Amino acid sequence: MQIQETYQNDYLISTDKSKLDVAFIHHYLSVESYWAKNIPLDRVKKSIEGSLCFGLYLSGKQIGFARMITDGATFGYLCDVFIDSTHRGKGLSKWLMQTIMQHPDLQGLRRISLATKDAHGLYEQFGFKPLNDADRFMQIRLENAYNG
Repeated sequence: MQIQETYQNDYLISTDKSKLDVAFIHHYLSVESYWAKNIPLDRVKKSIEGSLCFGLYLSGKQIGFARMITDGATFGYLCDVFIDSTHRGKGLSKWLMQTIMQHPDLQGLRRISLATKDAHGLYEQFGFKPLNDADRFMQIRLENAYNG
């Protein structure tokens, strides 16, 4: 997948994995997120390796992140979307989502899924809707997967 970068004032969104601050991402996911509490650093690194990642930066410092797990042809799963709390309320999550949804490698996918506890309003702006065929979906879910 080709590296994409887009700028807005002093902000940058980039898919260049070499720019990612893995320690920052790990800290947010393992300490601040509700969905990946206590996730080990090696799991974060492995998840980044297998995903199309979007880093959000202000003057070179990472302040946000999202990743799409995808085959690039038919399916994508959007996850680990966050903006550092000190930078929220500036429209950055909308810009990040817009950038993700316009990425050339994600066009024409048959299905893009995500799971959220509290950001439905954001994702609805980009066409996401509750599952209308939820009875077709199944999962294996490990509660507290990173708590030993």
